[in-house]
Amino acid sequence: MSQHTLSVLVENRPGVLMRVTSLFARRNFNIHSLTVGPTERAEISRMTIVVDVERQPLEQVTKQLNKLVNVLKIVELEDDASVQRELLLVKVRADASARGEVLDTVQLFRAHVVDVAPDAVTVEATGSPDKLAALLRVLEPFGIRELVQSGSVALARGGRAISDRALRSA
Repeated sequence: MSQHTLSVLVENRPGVLMRVTSLFARRNFNIHSLTVGPTERAEISRMTIVVDVERQPLEQVTKQLNKLVNVLKIVELEDDASVQRELLLVKVRADASARGEVLDTVQLFRAHVVDVAPDAVTVEATGSPDKLAALLRVLEPFGIRELVQSGSVALARGGRAISDRALRSA
């Protein structure tokens, strides 16, 4: 199986998320990550869905998604033709003796310290899943106390917007 990233423009209405995710559940596909948020128009939301599935069944689900009334546009975003980012918040043990080394690591990854306690720091980082995994590997020896990571958000590269036609017709 391979991961595929779908950008799905939908009407911003109650129940749309449930209808979209239930299509994946009925086919027994695992959604690796799912983010939903507003677009440049309040009545439209963008779902970024990363799913583990082979290409043929993905095409079948995409056709079924297109049949849903509230779905306006679906585009598969290839890794090299899109910008994809995730957000990571991680609380790391950092007493006085280790704090300098933790802060150096945070700076090296262009992350930010967003909270400091006597025995820990909370770090915010954005980037590709690979970058965030590398940061976690480097911070792990200090002791990770807690972490949360968002799903991917993604946009196609270049000047064209996938929402151009979908938003005009909505």
